[in-house]
Amino acid sequence: MATQKRCLISREDISRRVKELAGDLNRDYQDCDPVLVGVLKGAFIFLADLVRELRFPVEIDFVRLASYGDSTSPASEVQITKDVELNLEGRDVLIVEDIVDLGHTLHFLKQHLTMHHPRSVKICTLVDKRERRQVEVPLDYVGFVVEKGFLVGYGLDCGEKMRTLPEIYTLEKD
Repeated sequence: MATQKRCLISREDISRRVKELAGDLNRDYQDCDPVLVGVLKGAFIFLADLVRELRFPVEIDFVRLASYGDSTSPASEVQITKDVELNLEGRDVLIVEDIVDLGHTLHFLKQHLTMHHPRSVKICTLVDKRERRQVEVPLDYVGFVVEKGFLVGYGLDCGEKMRTLPEIYTLEKD
């Protein structure tokens, strides 16, 4: 059975929404000096487009996380494989994520970053996919809400492939 991709969010809609999110951030962080923490690998394209629209100084750092579990249960044990390098103490931190799905990883990351004693930790995600959510995580800035589907493109991957597609697609079986 072959898999086809169907465009779910166009390049134009992504560009428009990134600019709108940047507008919200420009308003909310105008008098701050935040650290944006991108979650590797998926968020790098979204983060790059987002920071080009910001009108205030930012520092950028990255984390990389791995989730582990057996094949019959959702991965809920999270491990940091690359941690932040900047000092977050007393700073406003904005986590930039490509997609929130189950919620375990982002919940873990927010708790972890809070241990660095920032002034605030907020979350900006391109896609809030609610189909399989198991842990509620407060999302402060959301690009798109998608109820279900396996998504690829614009940083989202399937087996490390299809990240570079300029649109977001849903994979569907024939």
